Amino acid sequence: MELSLDQWVLWRWGPVVLNATILYTWLVMALLVLGSWLVTRRLSTGAKISPWQNLLEVLVAGMREQIRQISQQDPGPFLPFIGTLFVFISFSNLLTVLPGYHPPTYSLSTTAGLAICVLAAVPFYGIAQQGVRGYLSHYLKPTILMLPFHILSELTRTLALAVRLFGNVMSGALLGAILLAVVPLFFPLVMQLLELLIGQVQAFIFAVLATVYIASAAQAHEEKREALRQRPAEENQGPDKSKEDTNT
Repeated sequence: MELSLDQWVLWRWGPVVLNATILYTWLVMALLVLGSWLVTRRLSTGAKISPWQNLLEVLVAGMREQIRQISQQDPGPFLPFIGTLFVFISFSNLLTVLPGYHPPTYSLSTTAGLAICVLAAVPFYGIAQQGVRGYLSHYLKPTILMLPFHILSELTRTLALAVRLFGNVMSGALLGAILLAVVPLFFPLVMQLLELLIGQVQAFIFAVLATVYIASAAQAHEEKREALRQRPAEENQGPDKSKEDTNT
């Protein structure tokens, strides 16, 4: 058994290589695009909606609520990115029930690519909320000596995201293959169900960690805006309080 789908080369033309990782990734993306088009082509705002639209609304509402609870912020800006990460990883792992299919998250290249997307999204959302100067200033707090440690923290947590997802998916697939060879009847079915559950848990954990990283980058802006919102209220209360003291 090959430990990486990258080693499974299906087609090669000069420097262009099509391996199993790319093939299964394209397959997942094609199915997601097709499924999204089929579900959303006849959306209804009336009282009667299709079961697929109802499932989609429940999924989106659930993701919005999870992002709101984790970030304590408006989930609107984060939903497209976090939702795409979760749906892609979740659907990739669900398709393991198909014979001959291997999830692209079984490859470190895929999980590293997803982690790099999170690495790029953190400063993107942070700069969008705080501006370039405001976002970069947190790397110098509480002192400029912390700059290399902040940068190292960004890189190590990205590596941890990639390795965690890859390791859990790969270990589940290898364990299922070993049990299939040793006990080919009952245990492989149980392990297949367990592997599906682990895949969904890993998709949820990856999305949660991405939300935490992105929300923390934008949190300073929210706190500053809340402080500015409270300052006029305190200033308005000041003269009234002084007048009450004088009358007393």
